[in-house]
Amino acid sequence: MMQFIETLHPDFCQLFTVDKVLYRETTEHQDLVIFENAIFGRVLALDGVIQTTERDDHVYHEMLAHVPILAHGGVRDVLIVGGGDGGCLREVARHAVASITMVEIDRTVIELSKTYLPMLSAGAFADPRLDLVIADGNAFVHETERRFDVIIVDSTDPIGPGEILFSEEFYAGCKRCLATGGVLVTQNGVPMVQADEVRDSYQRLSRLFADTSFYLAAVPSYSGGAMTFGWATDDASLRDIDVATLRTRFDAAGFSGRYYTPEIHVAAFALPPDIMALMT
Repeated sequence: MMQFIETLHPDFCQLFTVDKVLYRETTEHQDLVIFENAIFGRVLALDGVIQTTERDDHVYHEMLAHVPILAHGGVRDVLIVGGGDGGCLREVARHAVASITMVEIDRTVIELSKTYLPMLSAGAFADPRLDLVIADGNAFVHETERRFDVIIVDSTDPIGPGEILFSEEFYAGCKRCLATGGVLVTQNGVPMVQADEVRDSYQRLSRLFADTSFYLAAVPSYSGGAMTFGWATDDASLRDIDVATLRTRFDAAGFSGRYYTPEIHVAAFALPPDIMALMT
């Protein structure tokens, strides 16, 4: 039986049986493989690292999108950096926002995800509010004249083309094009095995934003325990929105989540001491 062994960590890995390889290609930017697994369904991996699966993508993408949008409460314009599989776009598009700009460096990821993982985007690439830009995310945030209420960084881990998206240079570019009172959220890895990533991001973000923290969700296919999402804004009140207010906003949005609830939203910001210790 074929196997896929993730290569993200040198001393720890996870193994997936491969029932069928649907597609494999080395693109201009990264090695891409899409395969089927009996438990997780269709799986996308880039450069030997699991990116998303059919079985549990909703946990990651709902928390990445709904937490900042519902905390803000008045979002019109959203920027997604990365997210070529379309899962984050799908969740953002469920909200009554005015525009969604998505900047993805690798068009091949988008096209192959639309072909082999259509359930992730669920038609969101056809949303008329979408402005899809094939470009380097770091260059975009330094050059655009637009301003965004929420910026979501749905990146790979800090290797290959995703490395720049964890730099202070990139975070400064995000701050530059974030509207007053806006929120930046980031994919920030699994602290149990990626502690340096959390520590470095906190230090870099806290030099730029008045309120920097993390929130948590357990995504089964991201090995090593609960993962962190970076949170950065100059409006500290947005991290303390109460359940009742979130419930009102969520009900008004008119959809239900498979993982997200207002109660989970609030609880996700309660960090254990070992993660708090990294925030220095």
